[in-house]
Amino acid sequence: MQTDITEKSRVIIVEDDERLASLTAEYLQSNGLEVQVIGDGSVAIPAIIEQQPDIVVLDLMLPGADGLEVCRMVRDKYKNPILMLTARTDDVDQVLGLEMGADDYVAKPVKPRVLLARIRALLRRSETAGADGGSLDDQGNVSRLEFGDLVIDNSAREVWLASAPVDLTSAEYDLLWLLASNAGIILSREEIFERLRGIQYDGQDRSIDVRVSRIRPKVGDDPMNPRRIKTVRSKGYLFVKDLT
Repeated sequence: MQTDITEKSRVIIVEDDERLASLTAEYLQSNGLEVQVIGDGSVAIPAIIEQQPDIVVLDLMLPGADGLEVCRMVRDKYKNPILMLTARTDDVDQVLGLEMGADDYVAKPVKPRVLLARIRALLRRSETAGADGGSLDDQGNVSRLEFGDLVIDNSAREVWLASAPVDLTSAEYDLLWLLASNAGIILSREEIFERLRGIQYDGQDRSIDVRVSRIRPKVGDDPMNPRRIKTVRSKGYLFVKDLT
């Protein structure tokens, strides 16, 4: 029997509410996760970088360094998922978290089973990405795409622009690969959202738009006048196969 991927997964929860953190940790541990709680952002930064947990659950409001600062400081040195906890109605927090490199967010207060489901979804995505190299998908499609000086290698989950490596978060890479592997086809936000996150699009989530805005300059696109990843009004996004 195959072992559940979350049984040995290590989670760092960065949360200064001791009671909430304790209850959350207890619930996650009862569901097979190894959990460490850190209550100070400045302490969390070196811990995340040194320990490289399988996932980080990161609150925004923290002593020492807030969640945005923690995310910004570790993102270049930590490639696994970051799940950010934000205020329920604060869209600014959600957008800022994504801009700092968070892979997903959950609005507080969040039910433990909902948090567990989101953690498992991110872990599955991360596990699948690194499982077997993925040189071919189930249909035998190629896993390396080249668009001029832009190269996307899905077997290694690496991207190069003019022979220089491009630094992307896991979520940014997943979105870029989805768009690039459908070059010449307009993908709606609904389709992108559901294929990447596995849940229905609510019509308000801005994570896809934020991620596209982060990806564009990294792959040599002009954010003010994009030619590679185009926004098609009222329809979605188009990855342009051949630039002229």
